[in-house]
Amino acid sequence: MESRRTTVRDVRRANRASLLTDLFHGGRQSRQQLGDTTALSQASVSNLIGEMIEEGLVEEAGLVGSDGGRPRALLRVAPGFGYVVGADVGDTRVLVELYDLAMSRLGVASYELGERARDPRLVVAKLVEGLHAVVEQAGIGPDEVLGYGVGVAGVVDSSGEAVVYAQTTGWDGVPLGAMLRDATDVPVFVENGAKTVGQAEMWFGAGRGARHAVIVLVGTGVGAAVVMDGRNYRGAHSSAGEWGHTTLVYDGERCRCGARGCLEAYIGADRVIRRLAQATGEPADPMLLTRLLAGDHPLPAPVAQVVAETVGYLGAGIAGLINLFSPERIVLGGRTGLALGERFLSDIRAAAARNALRQPYSKTRIEACQLGPDAVAMGAATLPIARLLADGGLPAVVGAAASRARPAQRRPIGRARP
Repeated sequence: MESRRTTVRDVRRANRASLLTDLFHGGRQSRQQLGDTTALSQASVSNLIGEMIEEGLVEEAGLVGSDGGRPRALLRVAPGFGYVVGADVGDTRVLVELYDLAMSRLGVASYELGERARDPRLVVAKLVEGLHAVVEQAGIGPDEVLGYGVGVAGVVDSSGEAVVYAQTTGWDGVPLGAMLRDATDVPVFVENGAKTVGQAEMWFGAGRGARHAVIVLVGTGVGAAVVMDGRNYRGAHSSAGEWGHTTLVYDGERCRCGARGCLEAYIGADRVIRRLAQATGEPADPMLLTRLLAGDHPLPAPVAQVVAETVGYLGAGIAGLINLFSPERIVLGGRTGLALGERFLSDIRAAAARNALRQPYSKTRIEACQLGPDAVAMGAATLPIARLLADGGLPAVVGAAASRARPAQRRPIGRARP
């Protein structure tokens, strides 16, 4: 294979990426601090920061005292340089959110999908409608949207046009990326929902500071994001993390995927709510588990039994992750995971301890997600930010400069449909 020579432009891009990433994740810093943390010379820091300030990508944000000298300016990534949109494509709804670069949420749109939830064309239509809605709410121009991240259930093959394979929803090779790119000129990023939650928790939540972690998402579906040495582990074909479809009980309960004995068949929201409805005689409402676990009152015996068994299965599944990956942290998220973790986190830890090897368990912390049950959309919004940081802001800078030079040629959000 022919090797590619590193050019001066490549070095500049890499140095900008280092500075921009450090500012985004490390918060406000002076030029001297950035030189220390990135190991770049003060001359390089000053030159590159000067460029990014002129472009509007970085801005000064206060002063900090120095030892006997003049106060130093603190820098940050400019929140209003651009905006990002994230979406959560769930089993029953589409949730779309818009953020600035300080991750302040500025727009929200939610759509119930009803019986046509499995129709990819309806999902795409709602995703585009949601994009229009949040941009209008935020009062920004379409050219200010840096990218649109979308979190979905199932395996996302990102080698080409982001093709989705989700047996549980009947999506067998749905070219979601191409469908969205045909409907909007905003750059599109598609990823598995558990992985988007994982990135958000590693950046802003319970996984922050860890190099080896597993973020688990327990809702209607059950998945995991595996982080190894600070990087998402995707596997050879992007399907790593389908934790919910590992076999817990040989030839056990039928799972939505068609197999038997999957972990999801025992801890997925639909299964747990059906069992609770049978135990209580109440309707199988999606909020039944949350309602029954609210407060600290004793649970009725039939409910307590269902919960204890679910906690046991969840702990056993977590033990498998500990034995396989030996992470520093397991972060428990998703609506069902958080409902159980809020009241029974100590029981989940105890169940994991009973089923895991003692040494790796002793080195692992099990914690609850800090970003709430709807973190898929927020995590999806970090996908275009990750690209911005990796590129040192250069693609966004070119686009912004072009739009400022030719305001009449703004990039449209959606194309007219025939």
